[in-house]
Amino acid sequence: MSAAVSPKPDTGPKTRTTGAGRSSGSPKKNAGPRGKYSHKQLAFGALAWVIAILFVLPYVEMVITALRPKDELTGDGYVPSKFEWANFVDVWDKSTLGDNLKVSLLVAGMSTVLVLVVSLPAAYYTARKRFRGRGIFLMLVLVTQMFQPTSLLVGLYREFYILDLLDSYWALVLVNGAFNLAFSVWILTAYFSAIPVELEEAAMIDGASRLGALRRVTLPLAMPGIVTAVIFTFIAAWNEFTVALVLVTTPDKQPLTVGINSFLGAYRVEWQYLFAGSVVAIIPVVVLFAYIEKHVVSGLTAGSVK
Repeated sequence: MSAAVSPKPDTGPKTRTTGAGRSSGSPKKNAGPRGKYSHKQLAFGALAWVIAILFVLPYVEMVITALRPKDELTGDGYVPSKFEWANFVDVWDKSTLGDNLKVSLLVAGMSTVLVLVVSLPAAYYTARKRFRGRGIFLMLVLVTQMFQPTSLLVGLYREFYILDLLDSYWALVLVNGAFNLAFSVWILTAYFSAIPVELEEAAMIDGASRLGALRRVTLPLAMPGIVTAVIFTFIAAWNEFTVALVLVTTPDKQPLTVGINSFLGAYRVEWQYLFAGSVVAIIPVVVLFAYIEKHVVSGLTAGSVK
């Protein structure tokens, strides 16, 4: 009798070879980064880089001019032969820039606090209560944004003259707070309206008072909107020029925007000091905006989706 031939054990799926010994069953390797981005994505990326460079170039020019030696300010070369770092030291010694910087920080900070103290309760009440004339009130708040400070300079000067507040910090704080209050009320009202009132009711059922529910539940959820109001109020107060130029005349009491203007003389302009002061002026705002930029984006989109 012939021995029975046992079948070979199944060792798994067989692969088929095609061509010059290549296995059709083997996984294909990644071909590399080629083909990862489409032509449309590459075009948009290149356009974004061009726009970014166009926005950055003025700041690069400002820094380069701030570091130019005095005898090369009117030269043809774009990059100076040497960087005069002493310009940033001289600008503090030859002007009231240090005092002006303190005034700007004080006025912008106090104006922001004043706006928050007034706008938070006003926006919260407007968002939670459907009182008669609510729409008209919000429309009037928005209309006040159309008035420019320059159109009210004569009235503001007379008012602060009567109150004996000319040439003082309080005049700048009150003006900046008043002109930025409407924007803060508007954006905070939209943000409070987007927060469900049921969250506060649940907190009050658990024993919290309305003030406690506002402090522990609503305000933390509204923090992106609050941060947005803070950054826009601070920047607007920091950049204000016209009202400060008219209401404050003492050099060491003027904010930074007016103090830098002292480098523009009637017969000559000290460009190296002017641009050095401009570099100093933008640093606090850039640092503040970079620190809370993610909250600003979240706050601007508040209330857009329900």
